[in-house]
Amino acid sequence: MDIKENDSKLFTPGPLTTSLTVKQAMLHDLGSRDTVFLNIVAYVRSKIIELADASADEYAVVLIQGSGSYAVEATFSSCVPRQDAKVLLIENGAYGQRLVKICRALNIPHDVLSFHETERVHVDQVAEALKSNQYTHVAVIHCETSSGILNPIEEIGQLVYEHGAKKGSTVFIVDSISGFGGIPVSLRNGQITYLISSANKCIEGVPGFAFVISKKQHLLSCQGYARSLVLDLYDQYIYMEQSQQFRFTPPTHAILAFKRGLYELDEEGGIQARAKRYQANNKCIREIMKSLGFIELIKPEYQTYIITSYHYPPAPFHFETFYKKLSEKNQLIYPGKTTKTDCFRIGNIGRLFQTDMEKLAECIKQVCNDMNIELPLKNNNNQ
Repeated sequence: MDIKENDSKLFTPGPLTTSLTVKQAMLHDLGSRDTVFLNIVAYVRSKIIELADASADEYAVVLIQGSGSYAVEATFSSCVPRQDAKVLLIENGAYGQRLVKICRALNIPHDVLSFHETERVHVDQVAEALKSNQYTHVAVIHCETSSGILNPIEEIGQLVYEHGAKKGSTVFIVDSISGFGGIPVSLRNGQITYLISSANKCIEGVPGFAFVISKKQHLLSCQGYARSLVLDLYDQYIYMEQSQQFRFTPPTHAILAFKRGLYELDEEGGIQARAKRYQANNKCIREIMKSLGFIELIKPEYQTYIITSYHYPPAPFHFETFYKKLSEKNQLIYPGKTTKTDCFRIGNIGRLFQTDMEKLAECIKQVCNDMNIELPLKNNNNQ
């Protein structure tokens, strides 16, 4: 099968549309213990530190085989003591709720501070929760892509830091799986202890591994905490530091693709430049969708430029038909992931440009016409 620039365009939160050159980077076989591959692992780890606005003296990067959720579970499993620990989980959507499921599965004591899935995390309520309890760890989702909300991690991080200063050091865990590389993040300003992301998001690599950016001092205190052999972040870090190797079979091809993705991020102008492209994509599709009468799920002031959720229009709209017809035109959107509202999502990240958003909008018009949906929508009262 020939490698093409793109078969279908993926307007999703990941996996994403990737460049032809990222795909071609995987056309090489490397030994997992070969010097060439080990040097690539070392380069990737050091480059991630740079992107995080962090010091290599203070922070370390640990690569973990699997999806972003593997790295999230590895972090909780490995950095929360088995005794005398209590975690505050701040959630406003499906991925925040996944943190709750992980802590339940690992028998980690926790409280949950919940917000409506269409609301941003309210910093004042976080402050109140921290005042009334002594938490050893606090965790939040940066970009809640189940809806499209961007949470204020730096403000939350400052509160966590002040809480720790008064009641003992508090660990701040940020799941930035869908944000890192596309939204500027400063681990220093956010007082972040652990930040988690994935290869197949804003760096525009492919699925296969995730990574955790960790404060070295805390990670080195976590020996023996892990509830899992394979997902032991401490052991993985120590082994990588000693040998640059993974403890178990690494995703060699995914790492080659990620290395190419890092090069293309630099070539584009870094995170700020990539953010501008994603913002332009987002602005383009949102303006067109608004002109067509589609209603956004999230208030503009809470909205991230990573992905946008739209309410279902009234009948005769039928999402499965809508999705299938768009797919036939090589335009892949995403179903909604909210629990209380029928909606669909359009992502703006990956190797997409304004022309791609315009093409998607034209296809949406064609599909609506095929489905006898009059545009602009006049009675979209499902919201």
